[in-house]
Amino acid sequence: MTGTLYLLPTPLGETDTPWLLPHDAAKIRPIRHFVVEAEKTARRHLKLLSLDTPLQQLHLSLLNEHTAADRLPEMLQPLLAGHDVALMSEAGCPAVADPGAALVALAHQRNIPVMPLVGPSSLLLALMASGANGQSFAFKGYLPAAGDERKLALRTLEKRIQHSGESQIFIETPYRNPALLTDMLGTLNDHTRLCIAADLTLPDQLIASHSIAAWKKRTLPDLKKRPCIFVLF
Repeated sequence: MTGTLYLLPTPLGETDTPWLLPHDAAKIRPIRHFVVEAEKTARRHLKLLSLDTPLQQLHLSLLNEHTAADRLPEMLQPLLAGHDVALMSEAGCPAVADPGAALVALAHQRNIPVMPLVGPSSLLLALMASGANGQSFAFKGYLPAAGDERKLALRTLEKRIQHSGESQIFIETPYRNPALLTDMLGTLNDHTRLCIAADLTLPDQLIASHSIAAWKKRTLPDLKKRPCIFVLF
């Protein structure tokens, strides 16, 4: 009998408060095998869950953007041996804009049960708070980093909004946020609406949703090095 691959959500920032529902936390406590994106962050989060096994005795496998595809099968070995495994992202929901998706796909190919647990999703939290169309939306991940290519991508997203009304959600590497905001204000039509959701669930959370014309008249927030979700609609 194979184990279950649990998709363990993590907080969207540093916290000292347990974030899992009690019955989900009870499922995680006996687990000894974890697949994580960053070991230091994972240990900090796991410490709050009061696991049955001391932290130093846990088995942590690293899965990030640098992990070779041929390393994935060995991460499933504990599952095939009957042990449960929990997959953790660096922050938020595993396998969403996250390299863990490849492991989940492989688990399905090997007929390993996959169990997602309830936790914070920055994408959905931003969409919920934006006032954008929640019936039809798309997550685009990262836009191109180069200025001209990024501006073209923004115009393409705007045309899709105008054609279908579909909300467009995307993210950026935190240190590039100011440049992305500058390009949005200089490229998009005044009537297009932009929601910026930064540091969600944290004490300095920012959620602001305005037209591009209104954003141009406002004092812009300092987004440098702040995790942000952007919603166009």
